[in-house]
Amino acid sequence: MSFNKKPFRKSTRRPKSQTTEERIKDFVLRNSKNGYYTKVSTLSYKFEISQERSWEIVGELLDDGSVESVHDERSGEMKLCETGKTYLILDLELKRKREKSKEYKKSKKQPEK
Repeated sequence: MSFNKKPFRKSTRRPKSQTTEERIKDFVLRNSKNGYYTKVSTLSYKFEISQERSWEIVGELLDDGSVESVHDERSGEMKLCETGKTYLILDLELKRKREKSKEYKKSKKQPEK
């Protein structure tokens, strides 16, 4: 019988308390490792801080040197990524756009039955 088994318990390990700046930096770095930029405009509502505070944090991250910025060609919006990954992410974005347009064209060519 299984009377001697211990009941399932949730992990008691608690995450380290991070400051908002550290959480934002981790978020930007994680996005760039996954091949995406982080728009500055998303930081204020994602982390529930004011836009002014998000811009202060972005300035600190840019001064730190671990993050660099690019401006979107169409909207002019500032996007962040890990230092040295600007062109890699830009290339990945172009590839995703091409794939998306190819899939769209394929779906248009196939007639519905």
